[in-house]
Amino acid sequence: MDKQTLIDHLNEDLAGELSAVTQYTVYAAKANGPYRPQLSQFFLAEVTDELGHAQFLANKIVALGGEPTTRARPVPPAATNKEMVEAILAAEKQAIADYTQRAKEADELGEKGLAVRLEDMVADESGHAEETARILQDWPL
Repeated sequence: MDKQTLIDHLNEDLAGELSAVTQYTVYAAKANGPYRPQLSQFFLAEVTDELGHAQFLANKIVALGGEPTTRARPVPPAATNKEMVEAILAAEKQAIADYTQRAKEADELGEKGLAVRLEDMVADESGHAEETARILQDWPL
C-alpha cells in the first residue's frame, strides 16, 4: 500500500458518494404511490450526509496530493419503489465495505486521522443501511 494507491481508492469512494447523491435525488423524484411523500423525504434526507462525505473525500484527496474525480459511479436503474430501496441498501452495504477497507489502508500508511474519520463514515453508512433494511422488512411481495 502506498499513498497513490490510497488516493486512487479514495477517488473510487468519492465516485460512490457522487453516485449516492444522484441516486437519492433521482429516486426521490421517481418515488410513487401512497408512500411517495415518506420515501421522497427519506431519500432527500440522506443527500446532505452523502454530500458531506463527498466533500471530505475530495478535500482529503487534495491534501494527499491527488486530484478528486468528478465522475460518479453509474446509478442502478430502478422502476419501482421497492427496487429503489433495494438499490439504496446495496449501495450502503458497498460503502460500508469500502470504508472499512479504506480505514485499514489509511491506518497502514499512518494516516490515523483519516482512518478515524473513515470509521465514523462506516457508522454513518451502517445507520443508513439499517434504516433502509427496516423499510424493506415488511414490504409486500
